[in-house]
Amino acid sequence: MFEGPFDLLLFFIERDELDIHDIPIFQITNEFVGYLQQLEQLNIEVASDFILTAATLMRIKAKMLLPRTEKDEEGNEIDPREELVQHLLEYKKYKSVMPDLTLMEEQRMAQENRGNIQEELQQIANANHFEYELQDLSLYKLMRVFEKVMTRYEEEQNKPKHTVITYPYTIEEQKDLILNMVRDRLKVAFSQIISEFPDKIGMIFNFLAILDMLQLNLIDIEIGDGFNDFTITVSEGQATQVMQLLVE
Repeated sequence: MFEGPFDLLLFFIERDELDIHDIPIFQITNEFVGYLQQLEQLNIEVASDFILTAATLMRIKAKMLLPRTEKDEEGNEIDPREELVQHLLEYKKYKSVMPDLTLMEEQRMAQENRGNIQEELQQIANANHFEYELQDLSLYKLMRVFEKVMTRYEEEQNKPKHTVITYPYTIEEQKDLILNMVRDRLKVAFSQIISEFPDKIGMIFNFLAILDMLQLNLIDIEIGDGFNDFTITVSEGQATQVMQLLVE
């Protein structure tokens, strides 16, 4: 349905009547990643540009969760969404003229017939260094074509291949898991969470989940001596709800 990741992002923005200059990055990221997950469930191969855009959205979301903001040389805060917004505006500008260009192409094709097709095909053949002589086809020429095809095939096979690995983590699942741990134990050190999820990707997802819950005021943190570790506790509002459940 969508020609590329920016086409999908514009669809979400226009459907929900969002301000393109002030994109709610959490909402857009969840919508975009949810769409990719649907494609995976349908066994549809996800193009690399969609994966790159999803990673960019996650990076912007992580930057917006961090309490410290980047500043330019003049001391003004840099909006992490600025580059994405500029790309979207540029894409939207070109997309808006595509119907006019398509109509102009159709009108032009209706006015002028193609020229000498045989001559054009011969020019293309000469430019790409292969022969366009079906009338003089021979076994030798077929073997030459086969040799070129096999050479190109070997070159394609020897090109570097990139493998995308899907990790068994999501921000929402890690938020629920960490919040349940804190509710059960009242206090949980970040080092304990690291010991349960020692791999690098797991630590990144857990850290982002903690930042998200801090922003939603679901948890509090206490910094220990030396700043080498911190303790996660239930926020005051959440602690009241837990006590009520225990009483009941």
